[in-house]
Amino acid sequence: LTHWKHGGIVGVFGYGGGVIGRYCDQPQKFPGVAHFHTMRVNQPSGKFYTAEYLRKLCDLWDFRGSGITNMHGSTGDIIFLGTTTPQLEEIFYEMTHNLNQDLGGSGSNLRTPSDCVGAARCEFACYDTHALCYHLTQEYQDELHRPAFPYKFKFKFDGCPNCCVASIARADMSFIGTWKDDIRIDQEAVQAYIGGEFPPNGGAHSGRDWGPFDIQKEIINLCPTGCMWMDGKKLMIDNKECNRCMHCINAMPRALRIGKERGLSILVGAKAPILDGAQMGSMLVPFVKAEEPYDEIKEVIENIWDWWMEEGKNRERLGELMKRQGFQKLLAATGLEPDPRMVQEPRSNPYIFWNQDQVEGGWTRHINQSRKHHQR
Repeated sequence: LTHWKHGGIVGVFGYGGGVIGRYCDQPQKFPGVAHFHTMRVNQPSGKFYTAEYLRKLCDLWDFRGSGITNMHGSTGDIIFLGTTTPQLEEIFYEMTHNLNQDLGGSGSNLRTPSDCVGAARCEFACYDTHALCYHLTQEYQDELHRPAFPYKFKFKFDGCPNCCVASIARADMSFIGTWKDDIRIDQEAVQAYIGGEFPPNGGAHSGRDWGPFDIQKEIINLCPTGCMWMDGKKLMIDNKECNRCMHCINAMPRALRIGKERGLSILVGAKAPILDGAQMGSMLVPFVKAEEPYDEIKEVIENIWDWWMEEGKNRERLGELMKRQGFQKLLAATGLEPDPRMVQEPRSNPYIFWNQDQVEGGWTRHINQSRKHHQR
């Protein structure tokens, strides 16, 4: 039993999301927390701030709210914890007019898109996470601020398979950077790691003596697909077997580099355990270039939304709809061709279902035609 009422009732003019109503059920006993509304604020891409800007946010919340913040919520937003109903419009006006800052998403809508530091700070980034995150945030303002979905929907943008914003586990739609060509190898640097000239993992494990670096034990034997081996003094990689786990690149960043033909993979259906248990994202688009105006990406998004809004039950995430109706229905909705890389596990259902247009002659065939192909 909780003493707090969650959600609904309060908001700011024109927006259905961004403010989460909190009311105490004993206001006479605790008048100081009779209202304790939470506001979600759209964080900048990659969570880059200036000290001056952070001071302005804190000053505003000290003046209009409780002064308690959460930097950041699990979705990524700046979280302002605790204010009263009369202060909501005042805070909203100050943020939008003077701080050039918008509210984020809450409720059954597009939640605030979130991305990693990307190419701004990371040499592993395979696409510009900030550009795509900003573009889709601007493109889908209505979906972000005015709830019309069956339930929440999250975009998250990871620049590489290291998945620093955990999109593969938490986002209904994950955009994970990848590359199509071969991992680049500097064989001299490989020997420098073996000889102890370069510390593995960028020196991250230098707090104690782990002994000499053993490339067979620490790199090759830990490759999940077994696609690496030493040929004399040369490190070899069978790139067609590589699943982009990033372990070897993380461990030897001066010797191994991501490829040059870069883009992203789109995975769908991840969620935390609320209704139907936790689910990881499923591969939908193995590779697409991330280039403005991102029309190919937006077409996939909008086809999925059309299907989900038509077929999804109340409070049913995309991943739960996929589980209920099957991945084949998702493919039909998006118009994408099946691809072996979409297969999560060998087929366990012995039945294959066909649409009428996939069957030669359709459903209505004469009995003699059938017997011609199935003679006893």
